[in-house]
Amino acid sequence: MEKMNQKSNLRSKFSRYFWMSFGFGLLCICLMFLFINIGWIGYLPNIDELQNPKSKNATEIYSSDLQLLGRYFLTKENRVGVNYNEISSNVVNALVATEDVRFYNHSGIDGWSLTRAVILTGILQRKSSGGGSTITQQLAKQLYSPQADNFVERALQKPIEWVISVKLEKLYTKEEIMAMYLNKFDFLNNAVGIKSAAQIYFSTSPAKLKIEEAATLIGMCKNPSLFNPVRYNERTMGRRNVVLNQMRKADFITDEQYDSLKVLPLKLAYQKVDHKLGLAAYFREYLRIFLMAKEPSRSNYASWQQQKYDEDRLAWDTNPLYGFCNKNEKPNGTPYNIYSDGLKVYTTIDSRMQRFAEEAVDEHIQSLQKSFFKEKKGRSYAPFSRRMKQEDINVILERSMKQSDRYYRLKAEGISESEIKAIFRKPIEMDVFSYKGRIDTVLSPMDSIRYQKHFLRCGFMSMDPKSGHVKAYVGGPDFGEFQYDMVNVGRRQVGSTVKPYLYTLAMEEGMWPCDKTTWQPITLMDGNGIPWSPKTTTKNRKVGDIVSLRWGLSNSDNWISAYLMSLFTPDALVKLMRSFGVQGQLDPVVSLCLGPCEISVAEMVDAYTAFPNKGIRVEPLYVTRIEDKNGNVIGTFAPQMHEIFSETTAFKMIYMMRAVIDGGTGGRIRARYGLNMPMGGKTGTTQNNSDGWFMGYTPSLVSGVWVGGEDRSIHFDNIAEGQGASMALPIWALYMQKVLQSNELGYSANEQFDVPSSFNANDGCEANAFE
Repeated sequence: MEKMNQKSNLRSKFSRYFWMSFGFGLLCICLMFLFINIGWIGYLPNIDELQNPKSKNATEIYSSDLQLLGRYFLTKENRVGVNYNEISSNVVNALVATEDVRFYNHSGIDGWSLTRAVILTGILQRKSSGGGSTITQQLAKQLYSPQADNFVERALQKPIEWVISVKLEKLYTKEEIMAMYLNKFDFLNNAVGIKSAAQIYFSTSPAKLKIEEAATLIGMCKNPSLFNPVRYNERTMGRRNVVLNQMRKADFITDEQYDSLKVLPLKLAYQKVDHKLGLAAYFREYLRIFLMAKEPSRSNYASWQQQKYDEDRLAWDTNPLYGFCNKNEKPNGTPYNIYSDGLKVYTTIDSRMQRFAEEAVDEHIQSLQKSFFKEKKGRSYAPFSRRMKQEDINVILERSMKQSDRYYRLKAEGISESEIKAIFRKPIEMDVFSYKGRIDTVLSPMDSIRYQKHFLRCGFMSMDPKSGHVKAYVGGPDFGEFQYDMVNVGRRQVGSTVKPYLYTLAMEEGMWPCDKTTWQPITLMDGNGIPWSPKTTTKNRKVGDIVSLRWGLSNSDNWISAYLMSLFTPDALVKLMRSFGVQGQLDPVVSLCLGPCEISVAEMVDAYTAFPNKGIRVEPLYVTRIEDKNGNVIGTFAPQMHEIFSETTAFKMIYMMRAVIDGGTGGRIRARYGLNMPMGGKTGTTQNNSDGWFMGYTPSLVSGVWVGGEDRSIHFDNIAEGQGASMALPIWALYMQKVLQSNELGYSANEQFDVPSSFNANDGCEANAFE
């Protein structure tokens, strides 16, 4: 009896201790959740953070025809948010079936799944039994849980995520939680969020994802590294089929659909995301720098960068797009950031015309490159001109060596100058650029620098002369290899394309295209009293012939340009060129009439808009509006216009510049490329063929092209291939062929210049024998 009482007492004590322990444990759990809820344990976001969770969204750049040109984003943050109604039901069904089948029935925590996970996964160690986290809990983890270093840290995060999940369920609808989760998830390969993932893996939008595509992406949610479809196609296909089976079990698809879909191969339409790839890469990079520019401070510029500082200062003060992100603030008072604020930038670029421009550049430059390699083959001075001395070539190569990343790294490591030069002379295995793909070879770093300099560079821009909308922008032949932008950043001597400015000055001062002068050598005195006598390349005239100004421009004759320069001061020409929008260095010397000045392609195209636009110059417009991530317009942009000469002068210039195409130096536009639309233009070739230019315009488009070497000493030695009509004009012609052949764009070869029928370019002049 006593033993029975003892056993009863033990059971009673055990029972009492058990329930006390259980009650204490339950109290501790309740207190823990209470303390979490009031913020005493762990980090609990406040109501503002829960209502406005932080998310770094990429900025999207759109063309005028609403095609996505690219995005600006931080590393691993290529995210663009979408609303629930923009996501295919296939994605939603796949996610619910696989990750949280009772999603619509719980309030953030699924007790059944949690119990199953604790017993089967935690106690019985069955890894295939599934987890207990709901979609809401996974969202809480994405938003607020830092990366845990070990199991204990992760276990301590779980209760906090449960509390956050319940709060999220109170603040958001199920649809909003679903969209937030899909927008936040990182699908790897710079595909953050369902919109990026759909675009990168399947070249489509979230709304258009097929069942099997949706299943593939949702399958990645288990472990995107393990089920990466780019690297592990077969493994990912197996995971996709698991998702499809879950969809079948949840009655989202039928048995017949499952049987047909599971046997499909996993086909991707993968598009690698890289800012160096894709359409309008040079333009996107220029726009990125432009938008994020800071207010210029002279202390941030080198002593020799006064001109650059002046240009940036002017842009900051007068151009609302320049430094837009630092000029404008978000509602919280901080400046906008294109890498994280999810802006939408609507540009003036037309994706079709941009593609035509890039195709034209690619087609001609590759052909021209073959000719250049052929001319330089076997030459000891290649790729430089035969006029170059070896010591001058060595200076250029050494300067390029000191500008290379390899040189900077070696210097940083403390290696001496002589040792660095020895390293640059030692052959090593490397791969080098070619238009047919990278080539594996063995070269010394110095030889690779020399090889790279063989490749010709170019710049092309096309814009509407009335609206200022820039339609196409190509800063070079290949942005991945040659990132220096030759549209806006680089400046080169313009040669004879400067002559229309001089002729405009003459026309504005009362002269006419039919005015005559004697074709003869001419000598002018410069500001220092030194005689200057230009040479001429014209061969179809005799000294003493009487010629018209129209003839002089159409044949790009230097003697006629010098004659006009003798009638005006260099300062007058500089002043007019400034009104044309030229910002770079302009020396007021008599030789300015032949174009030794360095001007960018963008400035030249901008200037030429005044000819078809009745004397009104329109500045290039790159962006029409910018929206924030919520679709609110935060910036609109309009073209800036400047009247610089009279309508009559514009009509005179059109008359003369049409002659350049109809029978002058630009004649191959008609003869070789069969372009018969009304147009004006001007070729340009600088000394020793260092630069080739062509500027051309129709009533609705002004386009300019420059082609040349990286250094002015790299060029064709023969004039046949080195002149602007051979180097630059073909790109313009190929581009216009494509534009006019397109039925979508609306450009017509029959469009006429808006010149009154009453206008007579020969007013006040007698008929000319040499028109």
